[in-house]
Amino acid sequence: MSTFSFRPTRDQFAYTFGGVAPLHTVRPGDVLQLWSEDAFNGAVRSVGDKSAAVIDFRFGNPQTGPFYLAGAEPGDTIVLHIVDLTPARDWGASATIPFFGGMTGNDRTPTMQPALPDTTWIYQVDRAAGTVGFRSRFPRTTGGDADLEIALPLDPMLGTVGVAPAGGEVRSALVPERFGGNMDTPEMRAGTTVYLGVNVEGALFSIGDGHYRQGEGESCGNAVEGAMDSTILVDLIKGGAPGWPRLENDDYWMVVGSARPMEDAWRVAHREMVTWISELLGIHEMDAYQLLTQITRAPIANVVDPNFSVVIKVPKSPFPSASAFGAIHRQLRAQAVALR
Repeated sequence: MSTFSFRPTRDQFAYTFGGVAPLHTVRPGDVLQLWSEDAFNGAVRSVGDKSAAVIDFRFGNPQTGPFYLAGAEPGDTIVLHIVDLTPARDWGASATIPFFGGMTGNDRTPTMQPALPDTTWIYQVDRAAGTVGFRSRFPRTTGGDADLEIALPLDPMLGTVGVAPAGGEVRSALVPERFGGNMDTPEMRAGTTVYLGVNVEGALFSIGDGHYRQGEGESCGNAVEGAMDSTILVDLIKGGAPGWPRLENDDYWMVVGSARPMEDAWRVAHREMVTWISELLGIHEMDAYQLLTQITRAPIANVVDPNFSVVIKVPKSPFPSASAFGAIHRQLRAQAVALR
């Protein structure tokens, strides 16, 4: 096991999955200590910054990577275990961006309504308390001048984790799809293991879009966006590539499906989970389908990206003897504990 620490310069960021040469070669078993910039590419730093004025949307969601995983070939499974996510700044930013978000007209579903106001919120990080602070920006409806201030628990996650797509495709870092990408699920936190199918030699994986916390759905289009220090264990399973991103933590097996409309994202994730549960339990797919009908949870990850993302979650507790991918999650969890 070797440790690789990397902080990219601005000219080293990638803004797509695919189409970018790797920055470095890593090997199965390596520990990566990576710094990533926020989704705004550092352009939004105060409540006075208006997104329309300061953000260059060609350079949104800068990615740290891609990295070439030695030995990875198409059809293999890359394994990324998130050991730790730590805010790299003492503040995070969120915003309502004109004609962007789940509750406004946008370029996909235009309406006759005017744009929502271009507004920025800055959340201060209290590391000792483990919180980020919300502070209201608009006058109180009940009168008075006092702002509403609420301390929210820190819950760091990565919005983007992905590999190069198949078929020579190049996809924006704003897009989630079967290669992973901008899935924006709060499940992508420390303690989670991610399984992605390898599409090209070396996998060419990258990470980014750190969120200090995010509600399910990311309804306005922005979480508490922030630069992130990430510690990630990398491994490789020969063969066994999943069709869609699979996640595992100590309590759940999960699949992320991404598509539009949202019911197709649900169908994609559910179909992949039927396959996975059939494999894990050695049962017919029809039995897996019936079983999942009774036990799944289906949180919405995002309703704002070019594709929407839905997570299908299955509790592990009813199946104590089942293990995924040779119980590699358990092995990586033990290694992660040793690293701390």
